[in-house]
Amino acid sequence: MTPKMIYLGIDPGLSGACALLHNDSMVTEVFDTPTLEVIRNGRRRRDYQIAPLISSLVLRVGNLISETGEVCAYLESVNAFPGQGVTSMFSLGRGLGLWEGVLAALGIPYTKVLPQVWKREMLGGKSRQGKGASLLRAQQLFPSADLSRKRDHGRAEALLLAHYGRTRCGKVES
Repeated sequence: MTPKMIYLGIDPGLSGACALLHNDSMVTEVFDTPTLEVIRNGRRRRDYQIAPLISSLVLRVGNLISETGEVCAYLESVNAFPGQGVTSMFSLGRGLGLWEGVLAALGIPYTKVLPQVWKREMLGGKSRQGKGASLLRAQQLFPSADLSRKRDHGRAEALLLAHYGRTRCGKVES
């Protein structure tokens, strides 16, 4: 009997999400990255809500780990792009570091994957397509997932990352 494995897909951005998949079923759960609104230099900005991020992962994954014992995560390895502002580059790096820290603290092994790599496989060689392509593909693969809002691209990408992890481990076909 094949042991149950849980795959986490994590889009670490402020509009990102975390998806949990089993190797023997479809979507277990998807949740948005917890954020809050803060005021910095007189401007309203979104920021990571660290305590809820940790507790969300502990609550959701903790029970599954106790049931199965095996979990691995696939974390999008975000990059800065030329012309991107300093604040957004810092935020990208901060989000990636937060997720890495939470996964390490929980003892969850993870693999960082460049967006070009997982998108090439999950979107059929169309790695440069926009967020809409990820949303459409995730809706096709996971019709029961709640991806009804246009802003659910973070959820879609988290699902596709988790599915990418499943296909990498030879458990399912993409």
